[in-house]
Amino acid sequence: MSPVTVPLIDLSPLRHGDARARADLAAQVDRACREIGFMVICGHDVDPGLTDAVEETSRAFFDLPLDEKMQIVRPAPDVTRGYMPFKAEVLVRSRGGNAAGDLNESLMIGPIDVADTPYYTAAAAGRHFAPNLWPARPSDLRPAYERYYRAMETLAADVMRLFAMALGLPETYFDSSIDRHISRLRVRNYPAPQTAPEPGQLRAGAHSDYGSLTILKTEDRPGGLQVLTKDGDWRDVPHLPDCFIVNIGDMMARWTNDRWVSTLHRVVNPPMQDASRSRRQSLVFFHNPNYDAAVSCLPSCTDASNPPRYKPTTSGGHLREKFLSTQQAIAYAD
Repeated sequence: MSPVTVPLIDLSPLRHGDARARADLAAQVDRACREIGFMVICGHDVDPGLTDAVEETSRAFFDLPLDEKMQIVRPAPDVTRGYMPFKAEVLVRSRGGNAAGDLNESLMIGPIDVADTPYYTAAAAGRHFAPNLWPARPSDLRPAYERYYRAMETLAADVMRLFAMALGLPETYFDSSIDRHISRLRVRNYPAPQTAPEPGQLRAGAHSDYGSLTILKTEDRPGGLQVLTKDGDWRDVPHLPDCFIVNIGDMMARWTNDRWVSTLHRVVNPPMQDASRSRRQSLVFFHNPNYDAAVSCLPSCTDASNPPRYKPTTSGGHLREKFLSTQQAIAYAD
């Protein structure tokens, strides 16, 4: 694999392979995470019919009148729930940049199995377990999103175990850091453009993801995902049917002391001559560890010649800071 290639990796050996096959798989993942921080995965066991259902009901939601979608608008900048209008976010701000609002709208949910116990209700939990906001229609959206969320959290837990193996740690090393995770599902709609973008304005500006890993389902349409290689080139991420794209986020880079790279990526604008066929959706599952999970250098990623590069932090504090850095000044519900 060259440094500019996003590899295709079959996860089947994780569940069905012998010790040698699992070790070979872990080595492939380690190499991908060192070189580009992205991979395309197959053999994930996620029902494609479920993915289709989420895509269909999401399109129906985004086709609703704006005033109806605004009934569940995101209630505050640090609450990752509900609807975010078109141009409401500027992702390059998370890296210190600035631009006009990103050319997408989205719908977000968070944890769906929240217990009425102190861990979830304590002040330290902040707003990471805020209730989800559901639209009145389409009526099949909530059950589809909840089933998909559960499928993604299962897949993410499998990938985290694979990550532990790839880092020379016990397979269950991360289990206690993700058993009450604060992950979110975000479906982004990129409408077909009606006018040319402003200078520097993209469908989603250049950014790295914030958490441990991201699981992404895309569509093959003009104006898609690109990654910035170590050579400084923007390269398209391949779209393969029935596959997901997985990338690591800033938290995993911190955990690994930059052994693994949290790579800049963006969603580019389609050529205007292709605008009519460029509407696309992305199903994005941002896997984030428990809010109180300590994120500090892993024992396998440091030695006397490679001391820790980052101060210890927590998952929840890191995420809140990132969320607040990217928001446009829009009217939020009380």
